Amino acid sequence: MPLSLVAKGLIGAFAVSGALHLVKPQVFEPTMPRALPKHRELVLASGAAELLCAAGLAIPATRKLAGPASAALLVAVLPANVQMAVDAVERLNRRGPTPKRVGWALAYAARVPLQWPLIRAALRAAR
Repeated sequence: MPLSLVAKGLIGAFAVSGALHLVKPQVFEPTMPRALPKHRELVLASGAAELLCAAGLAIPATRKLAGPASAALLVAVLPANVQMAVDAVERLNRRGPTPKRVGWALAYAARVPLQWPLIRAALRAAR
């Protein structure tokens, strides 16, 4: 079955994000939930996992396994997305609203519910 446009976008997003996690892990470390240890190692591991999921979804022979793995990865990174949204709102409240801060807070908050359609797309890509 050919990949949907959403699944192709997911492959691209995983590839770009995975590469960024490996090249610039310090950008992602502040998004880690504070309760988790070893932020650098977890950021690097999630970057490698994103690259593996991108490759797995792109290759038809591995798509059946990569779809659920990609969905699981999206669920696993959900706490970091929630942390980013919480931090952005706290920054907004602490420093006051500016167009940039409001924009970032809205973008981070929007990422949380957007995880669910991405999870669905990953599972559908496995078919």
